[in-house]
Amino acid sequence: MFGYGQCCYPSYGYGYGYGYGRGFALIVVLFILLIIVGAAWAC
Repeated sequence: MFGYGQCCYPSYGYGYGYGYGRGFALIVVLFILLIIVGAAWAC
């Protein structure tokens, strides 16, 4: 809960940690969306 807003890396460099966490979250969201679209298309 502590430092969760900074993508779980409060002491790893605020700007870099936030940018990396944001990019990773974006990749995860796109990957999940791709799986959902693929599953819908398979049906």
